[in-house]
Order: sequence, then C-alpha cells, then structure tokens
Amino acid sequence: MDDLFNKAHPMARLALHSHPASHPAARSVRLCGFYLIVAGALLLLAPAVLLAPLALPVQQDVWVRVTGVLALALGAMDVLTAHAGPTLLWRATVWRRLAAGAALLGLVAAAIAPSAIALFAAIDIAAACWTAWALRSVTPTPLQQA
Repeated sequence: MDDLFNKAHPMARLALHSHPASHPAARSVRLCGFYLIVAGALLLLAPAVLLAPLALPVQQDVWVRVTGVLALALGAMDVLTAHAGPTLLWRATVWRRLAAGAALLGLVAAAIAPSAIALFAAIDIAAACWTAWALRSVTPTPLQQA
C-alpha cells in the first residue's frame, strides 16, 4: 500500500526499515491486533472465559458478542496494516487506543463500569504508548503531519 502511495507521491517516502513489517511500530500494532483478535473471539464464542476471571458479569444478551465482532474487526485491521506498513494508520491506532482507554477509565470513574474494566484501559493505553514510542523514528511526511 505504501509502495503505491510512494510512487504516486515521491515526496512522501517513509523512513522505515527494509520492510515496513519489521519496524518496531509495526510489531506493536501487530501485537495489539492479536490481542484484539483473541479478546474478540472469546467475547464472540465464549464470553465467560474472558469475563469471569475478572469478576465481570457474563451477559446473556447479544451485545457482548457484537462487541466481540467489533474487536475481531479492529484486530484484523491492525494485523493487516502492521504487515502492509502504512504509518499513517499506525499513528491513527495510537489515538484510537488512547481514546478507548480514556473512555473506559471514564466509565470506571463514573461508576458505570466495574473497576476490572480499568485493566482493559491500561492495556490499550500501554499499547498506544509503545506504538507512539516506536514511531518516534519515523519522520512524518507533509501528508502525515495533519
């Protein structure tokens, strides 16, 4: 994907390793993607396996499984973009995970969600920080600075 973009816009070359998938940011996005795939699959197929150890109620309605589908979709997107190397999307995952972590912490702080949800927030925020740290070596192009 970046190859097509770079051919169309020669000024948008990326300072990456020999292959984008080997960049530390790609590894962090890929790992977060696998985490989302595993969590999503558990929420979809066996929510009690994920929720019960955290003392979270196991809901019998469809929404916990819908959440699993969404997590699977986000995880698949992360794994695929980690392999393809579009750093603009890597940067977007940082903001997505920070926002998700902040929203989860807000739900805990407002006593809408149980405190165990803070663990998921911590994972999102830590993964976002890891990717942001790894991206410090990638010089943003004019198109990526926005």
